[in-house]
Amino acid sequence: MQSLRFALQPAVVDISVKWNVPKGVSVTPLSPPIRVVFQGQRAILYAQLTGESSGDTEGSVTVKYSLAKQPVENQLSFILKPAEDTGMTVHRLGARTLIQSLEVEEREQDGEKEGVKEKVIELSVQSGVSSAFTAFIAVHKGDGEALQGQLLRRQVPTPMLYHSSMSKMNLCSMSQCSPMPMMNLCSMSQCSPMPMMNLCDMAQCSPMPMVKTCSLQMNMSAPGLAAFEVFDSDDNCTEDFDSPAPTSKPVRDLLLQLISLQKASGSWVLEAALSEVLAKTEEEVSKPKPAQVDQEVWATVLALVWLYGFKMEAQEDWQFVAMKAVSWIQAQKATSVSECVQAGNNLLGCQVQKDTLGL
Repeated sequence: MQSLRFALQPAVVDISVKWNVPKGVSVTPLSPPIRVVFQGQRAILYAQLTGESSGDTEGSVTVKYSLAKQPVENQLSFILKPAEDTGMTVHRLGARTLIQSLEVEEREQDGEKEGVKEKVIELSVQSGVSSAFTAFIAVHKGDGEALQGQLLRRQVPTPMLYHSSMSKMNLCSMSQCSPMPMMNLCSMSQCSPMPMMNLCDMAQCSPMPMVKTCSLQMNMSAPGLAAFEVFDSDDNCTEDFDSPAPTSKPVRDLLLQLISLQKASGSWVLEAALSEVLAKTEEEVSKPKPAQVDQEVWATVLALVWLYGFKMEAQEDWQFVAMKAVSWIQAQKATSVSECVQAGNNLLGCQVQKDTLGL
């Protein structure tokens, strides 16, 4: 939809860039040539200036293009010797642009063109910008030598407490608890101490097909140490493993429902399905309609007010739907469209202006 919207709008074409620099200074474009710029887009051009000039320290760049079949010309002047250090940001952005262009060229040539890969690597190392053929590595601070060997993975156990919101779990006594996949919580008298966590004797716990949780109580056995104690929370534990998990009713997308109700002509019909989308009854929708207005015109205006009032964040999805509806209303040469818009605002609680709808 976005590409189609761009294609229907006037675009900037016939783009040309001309550099005017003093003698002794050369310009090397880093960005690929730009052929078209659509409305709402922007383009950044990078170029590298090399050489020195003993005379003039100013230069300029002229951009010429056509917009809606009208020629346009913009000129920008710059100083070759800036008064202060501007940092490396612009230089690295330009290097990244050139690296990306060279990588595309290397892929298109399937590596047959010589020197492209070497140029990418050299530029990447000089600018400090990573590429498809380079990567950052860890080195020692002292001698600068690269670290050897594989990186070590450190396992840090995290205590977890499964609560009753998980499916098919209920409270039970300790004698009915089944071991959980990673650890099983039990009475401290039944557990053998291990580093970082306590595991119960697997022979003392009767395995069951489903996981259950028991009530827990934290005791501070020593300064800085914590232990979990499991006690019976309910002597009459009930098991309900076979009951199906509750299924939530799928939420309907009102926007898609409204779009599906639009006729091929671009209008909407005043019907129960439309009233349901608007969260109103059929009587509430029909009553505010101006007397001299056709029902389809009234329904179409209501749909437009609802779109602009509640679904502006998804305008790219329904923009052409609204354009088609506006064209249909204009073709009907309907009267009292302003009254329809005002009545629609009062009904739906919106403040959409007539000009906003394109009417």
